[in-house]
Amino acid sequence: MSSREDEFAARIRAHLDRSAGELRPGLAYRLQTARAEALARLSASADAVQVGGLAGAHGLAGGGASLGSQPRPHRSVFGQARFWVGVLALAAAAFGYHQWTLWSGAQEKAELDVELLSSDLPFDAYLDRGFQNWLTTSFDGE
Repeated sequence: MSSREDEFAARIRAHLDRSAGELRPGLAYRLQTARAEALARLSASADAVQVGGLAGAHGLAGGGASLGSQPRPHRSVFGQARFWVGVLALAAAAFGYHQWTLWSGAQEKAELDVELLSSDLPFDAYLDRGFQNWLTTSFDGE
């Protein structure tokens, strides 16, 4: 550790010692017994840590093998199948939504084409601003 880290640790230790001195005796005893039980369980379960599983506190404190040296667990065939089925379902839903939006846009354009083709007026009449003005003024004045 660097000197700054040592200084920081010393300040934290001083605060913890000061606050530990303020604890009631009964609470301090219960904390001490709980710590002893936890350490006993930790040493008993040190051999039970599976390769690729979660490392206990002993592994993080340097008592066990480091996490980087353990091989990565592989998914089972069933787990891989579930993963790929989920990916395919999401891809199919996205593709279906895209196709639906294209189809609905094409339907709107088809309806507009049908309206234009079934009308008695030529296409140019709809594009002529003077005709549109005549339509609005002639029907509004009646």
